[in-house]
Amino acid sequence: MDEYVLVMRNEDGKNLVSPEQMQIWMKQTMDWIGGIAAQNKFVSGTGLPFEDARVVHPNNIVTNGPFGDIKETIGGFITVRAESVDEAVEFAKGCPVLQGEGNSVEVRRVASR
Repeated sequence: MDEYVLVMRNEDGKNLVSPEQMQIWMKQTMDWIGGIAAQNKFVSGTGLPFEDARVVHPNNIVTNGPFGDIKETIGGFITVRAESVDEAVEFAKGCPVLQGEGNSVEVRRVASR
């Protein structure tokens, strides 16, 4: 069984949701993770707050925030155990971040050591 990272991407991190909507999504996210954990397939995960974020570019240029020249930001990730990428994709399909227009979840296998 391999491990896969499910990366939660937001279309535009500058358009932050209301605190009420964030609470609803966090509850849905915890329920979604709980469902994966109940199958003993949750490994780890965390959110990635925007506060104090920095981006390091070539030549040691540092900019504030994760909002570079791209439209997407990464809101968080979880790592799951799955028999195949298809099973990991099935977990990703239940991610509440997909309720946001333009949002996506990227699935990548974790390299073995």
